[in-house]
Amino acid sequence: MARPHDSHGTGTEDAASATATGVGNAAYGRKPFSRSRSHFADRITADGRFGWPVEAGRYRLIVSRACPWASRAVISRRLLGLESALSMGIADPIQDDRSWRFTLDPGDRDPVLGIRFLSEAYDRRETGYPGGVSVPAVVDVPSGQLVTNDFQQITLDLATEWRALHRPGAPDLYPEALREEIDEVIEGVYRDVNNGVYRAGFATGQAEYDTAYAALFRRLDLLSERLAERRYLVGDTITEADIRLFTTLVRFDPVYHGHFKCNRFKLSEDPVLWAYAKDLFQTPGFGDTVDFHHIKQHYYRVHTGVNPTGIVPGGPELDGWLTPHHREELGGRPFGDGTPPGPVPAGEVVPPGGRA
Repeated sequence: MARPHDSHGTGTEDAASATATGVGNAAYGRKPFSRSRSHFADRITADGRFGWPVEAGRYRLIVSRACPWASRAVISRRLLGLESALSMGIADPIQDDRSWRFTLDPGDRDPVLGIRFLSEAYDRRETGYPGGVSVPAVVDVPSGQLVTNDFQQITLDLATEWRALHRPGAPDLYPEALREEIDEVIEGVYRDVNNGVYRAGFATGQAEYDTAYAALFRRLDLLSERLAERRYLVGDTITEADIRLFTTLVRFDPVYHGHFKCNRFKLSEDPVLWAYAKDLFQTPGFGDTVDFHHIKQHYYRVHTGVNPTGIVPGGPELDGWLTPHHREELGGRPFGDGTPPGPVPAGEVVPPGGRA
């Protein structure tokens, strides 16, 4: 029997929750969806106080472009210019019973780690590890073992602990003076939006769905009000808060609206949130990391408990992402005193079929 695992950065969840992310469908519907903490929560720091010092070339970030939790790390890494210091492996959006696999690479193996499945790095860290295999995951290249799958902490550490390796002109994504406000904003965004779409989509009963649905759209209404007269969520520059909201918003119309029944309105029907999302999408480091093909293939084909036919819808049209947003009229400085990131490295360009 395949061990239970989860699709995204969800830590180690019970079998019912793992089923909710597309595996072990015999258990589907037995329990409400819940998201547990990451099992491997080590941190890579400048001083190495947890045993893992920041070191260029030592670690490899494993992601799926389908996963919103992993996409946070992809965006942060690009904005901060860490591509040469922290290599990145991209998993196939379609999983099998061994979870994330490297079938996009020659020989079906990650070219740096030499493994076929991300689970191999988990097993090298903890022999016989029985829990969820999630992304994002940071792997120690010399030993081949997982360091962390703590999706909440990884991006904060990239912004703060990896400063010595940031590119010249990198933005401050977690400015110390604004951290209290950022933390407050992202707590509500995580509970009601990032995780809220999953609680609605994987609900096992009407009342559970109704509760998640109401909280999701109540929060989206509040965010729309907040963003009506300010370009970014906190301060006048892009911060961690914007990254965390964007990764859910960019998936809203392609998957959450229909697949997860989050359908009070489409993102494109809320003028403020739609313009805000387009503004970020058109900012270097955001839209150039998004692969809509991977997103749709994963959600509609892997979540067989939600979509048993595996049919992937043809829409929505993506042209709107590149239309004017006019958010610059609100002021703000996307990168603060810094500069935009350079071109996407050749090996990391999203294929034409996944771009807007």
